[in-house]
Amino acid sequence: MSLEKVLSSLCYFSTFFAPFIFPIIVFFVVKENVTKYHAKRAFLSHLAPFLSILLIVGAGAISAWLNHNIETSGVIIVTCFLLSGILNLIVLIWNVVQGIKILTNE
Repeated sequence: MSLEKVLSSLCYFSTFFAPFIFPIIVFFVVKENVTKYHAKRAFLSHLAPFLSILLIVGAGAISAWLNHNIETSGVIIVTCFLLSGILNLIVLIWNVVQGIKILTNE
């Protein structure tokens, strides 16, 4: 197994230990284009859940602020949190699948 494959795979698996830092370090330190490509993809995939949380929770907060019914506002906020959680789970599974795919390709 080559070092490039291990580093590329670790960029995806870094969602468990250093989601933003590890892919950035690998991107700037490694010289191979394939590993840089995977580091950039991993960084963007780690960034997606953070942005989704901001967008979905922000949309829920604005909707709750504009809506004066407490019950409807609560439903909107809970729905936004559930959507954010589902999206984060999908991105987590995608990162694990990509990391395994890189390791198993010979």
